[in-house]
Amino acid sequence: MDREEGEDWEPLRARAAWADVVPIPQDDGPRPVVPIAYTDQFREVMDYFRAILAKDERSSRALELTAEVIALNSANYTVWHFRRLVLEALRSNLEEELDFIESVAENNFKNYQIWHHRRWVAQKLGVGAVSGELEFTEIVLLDDAKNYHAWSHRQWVLQELGGWEGELDFCSRLLEKDVYNNSAWNQRYFVVTKSPLIGGLQAMREHEVHYCVDAIKAAPMNESPWRYLRGLFKGDQDALAHNPLVVAACIEEIRKDASCVQALSLLVDLLCAGFRPTPSDTELLHQPVSSPADLASNVCTHLENVDAMRARYWAWRRSLLPSTTPVS
Repeated sequence: MDREEGEDWEPLRARAAWADVVPIPQDDGPRPVVPIAYTDQFREVMDYFRAILAKDERSSRALELTAEVIALNSANYTVWHFRRLVLEALRSNLEEELDFIESVAENNFKNYQIWHHRRWVAQKLGVGAVSGELEFTEIVLLDDAKNYHAWSHRQWVLQELGGWEGELDFCSRLLEKDVYNNSAWNQRYFVVTKSPLIGGLQAMREHEVHYCVDAIKAAPMNESPWRYLRGLFKGDQDALAHNPLVVAACIEEIRKDASCVQALSLLVDLLCAGFRPTPSDTELLHQPVSSPADLASNVCTHLENVDAMRARYWAWRRSLLPSTTPVS
């Protein structure tokens, strides 16, 4: 339950507005095994709610009662569903409903029903709700940068109602504050690949590669920009293996730290995708190699040591390598 029984709460049976309603008690059967110890307030509110639900009463008092039920248990899907039916029947002010949602969500931002209800309201309001919805999710994300519900809602708003104009800058601000925010990296990729305003992945690739490389230089062990970098070349591994910025960033980080798992991992992928290292590149691990496959094998062996938790994975990757690959 969301809150304790209120001392100033007036029982519904004592309210004149509810005198005509016969409450319907919960039926737990003749011999409930483990009866739940409901508070008197919760029991009575639910008994009256069952009564108006049985009559399908879509009135102002019904709307007020759903608010009381939600205050006690905001995860009750049936109450939220019925509230939507009542809101439609009464043609209620949905801007005011947004205020109600915010008051309920204040200490419960991970409640599925609250977000589902907010999406319904936003859809009813249409494009006029865009700025408010983006602002609301931003407030939530400032408190919890990984709140899945907020990100999901934000993406829904962008795709269904619009508001793409400042989204890439929004992602940049979040990453400037915390470059390890993998949710912001995910949102950035969503914008680059879905926004109708920036031309898609191909048009943004060069810009985003530069952005990634700068982020990698700032935090080489941060997995997110390395993953994002791979995503920029999804479906085009040949372009990844021959992109000079990608190759240079990978080589440079290994030069600085021969145990950088992210750079070593990418190097294996580059070699498997067709990257042909120069002689100086093959000296990275201070071992003589005769082919890219040999270098990839050495890197996998090295990763078995520096990335011990995934040692078996790197052994498996090494087993897939050809025995010889001619040097071009």
